[in-house]
Amino acid sequence: MKVIVIGATGVIGGAVAGALEAGHEVIRVSRGGTTRADLEDPASIDALFATVGEVDAVVCCAAGGRLAPLVSSSDEDFTHGLESKLLGQVRLLRRALEHVRDGGSITLTGGTFEKPTPGSAFGALVNAGLEAFVRAAAIEMPRGLRVNVISPGWVRETLEKLGMDGADGTPVREVARAYVEVVTGKARGEVVVPAAGHAGFERWQVTGDTPPDGERPFIA
Repeated sequence: MKVIVIGATGVIGGAVAGALEAGHEVIRVSRGGTTRADLEDPASIDALFATVGEVDAVVCCAAGGRLAPLVSSSDEDFTHGLESKLLGQVRLLRRALEHVRDGGSITLTGGTFEKPTPGSAFGALVNAGLEAFVRAAAIEMPRGLRVNVISPGWVRETLEKLGMDGADGTPVREVARAYVEVVTGKARGEVVVPAAGHAGFERWQVTGDTPPDGERPFIA
């Protein structure tokens, strides 16, 4: 398959690109790389597809956010993730529909944490909105195209880069494995949560399935 990975210079994006390169042609995309795109710049997404042409899959790992205290943040700080992580990925999907081959897939990135984290209120809203969008969009995808969202929690390597204890984070190789499984499999309209120490992945679908433990984890 020919796969675009956006955000390929990040911790997750780099691992996903590397894992997919074992058996597929991967085009690594980032804001500052040789092949460039920025989720906040729709024209750059148009230019990307004009340059790359048709592909079999698009994976977006570029959607990041930041913690913003509910009370003390400005409106701009508090809504930072809205334009890039939510609306940016929505725009990406709508543009990708014209360039992904029949039966291909688009994989977006959300986020999840087991407990509410101070400063995560707007991030929770953005991620919940993204998940709802994927579930609803899945039934409208043309030509057998699939859309899914991976919702990782803390990633071990990211915590370590921040100087924090990475013991509670999911190893990035496990997170990357979730992306590969979704891209190469048949998942459709699913939210997939990679979790450290789990034999598989928690997932629930557009069909209304619930996670194995019957409870939906807090999304942030």
